[in-house]
Amino acid sequence: MASSPFIIVAIDGGAASGKSSSSRTLSERFHLLHVDTGSFYRAVTAELLRRAIPAGDLEAVRRALAEITFGTRVQGRSAQMEIGGRVAGEEIRSREVNGHVSHFAAIPEVRTALLAYQRGQADVARAQQFRGLVMEGRDIGSVIFPDADFRFFLHADPEERARRRANEGQQDSIAERDRLDSSRKTAPLACPAGAVSIDSTHLDLPAVVDVMGKLIAAKLAP
Repeated sequence: MASSPFIIVAIDGGAASGKSSSSRTLSERFHLLHVDTGSFYRAVTAELLRRAIPAGDLEAVRRALAEITFGTRVQGRSAQMEIGGRVAGEEIRSREVNGHVSHFAAIPEVRTALLAYQRGQADVARAQQFRGLVMEGRDIGSVIFPDADFRFFLHADPEERARRRANEGQQDSIAERDRLDSSRKTAPLACPAGAVSIDSTHLDLPAVVDVMGKLIAAKLAP
């Protein structure tokens, strides 16, 4: 393990494109720390909503970000964000957070506040003796780790993604979140140049993971 190269895998894509399932599977297969950056933005959104701060009040958002302390708690193979020493619970998947997270994520100050924290997860992975890091989000291969060893971009038809969310028992405005995430000025959702693009509309999880896993295994082979 010590002689193996430390690898960083970046997986980007819209909601319900298969990022989380693929990332978790790759984490188990290659002993990588799994980092879901969407949960980070959701946790920050939940915290700001708890403080009754709307996304439009930029001064209040800035003040809150200056007060918030971020930490990381590793649970199994996953990195969990701590805010003030507390890991957010199921509230980050609530309808309220779903409806506000893209608005808060579009604020440059929010993205700047999380930039170094997200990059620092590689140090967490090394300290915990993982073989590497698999990070999922919307700007990982373009902003957070543009020099990642592997960069993947998952996409699927909006109708299929909405069906997946419904099967998970979640309500999510796929089209609206796509519009907000793709049109924001700071780090918009887009396939990074040079990334491997995978259409998961008609692929099951094993097929998607197989595409990525073969490329990763080839690099790790002695």
